Amino acid sequence: MEAVVFIGLQASGKSSFFKERFFSTHVRISLDLLRTRNRERRLLAACLETQQPFVIDNTNPTREERAKYIDVAKTAKYSVVGIYFRSKAEECLTRNQQRTGPVPEVGILSTATKLELPTFKEGFDALKYVRLTEDGFVVEEWNDEI
Repeated sequence: MEAVVFIGLQASGKSSFFKERFFSTHVRISLDLLRTRNRERRLLAACLETQQPFVIDNTNPTREERAKYIDVAKTAKYSVVGIYFRSKAEECLTRNQQRTGPVPEVGILSTATKLELPTFKEGFDALKYVRLTEDGFVVEEWNDEI
C-alpha cells in the first residue's frame, strides 16, 4: 500500500494535482475538507485498517507535522512517498487571489516561513518535486537541491 504526503504552500497546486493524479486510486485526507483533526485521525485510521492507499493533502511544512503521518504509515507497512510542491510565496499569493474562497495572505506567508525541505531521513521511501507550469504539472525526481 502507498501513503503520499504532500508538502507545499497553500495555492501551490496540491489539490489540483491530487485530482489529476490520484483521484481514482487514493483516498484524499485533507483538513480543508474534514475541518477537524479528529475527523482526519478517524479517516486515516480507516485507511490504515482497510489497507487503502491515501494522500495527505495538507501543507505539512515541518518535519514534525509530517512525522505523525509517516510513522503510522510505516507501522502499517505502507510505502511512503513525499511530494514537494516547488513554488514561491509570491506565485502562490497571486494564484490564491484567483481561488474561490482564498486563504488569508498571512496564512501563506506564515507557512512559507516554516517550510522545511523533506529528506529521506524522515522515513520517505521516495521523494519527488512537482512544479506547476503554464502547461500543467511537471514531476521530477528528488536530487536534494532546489
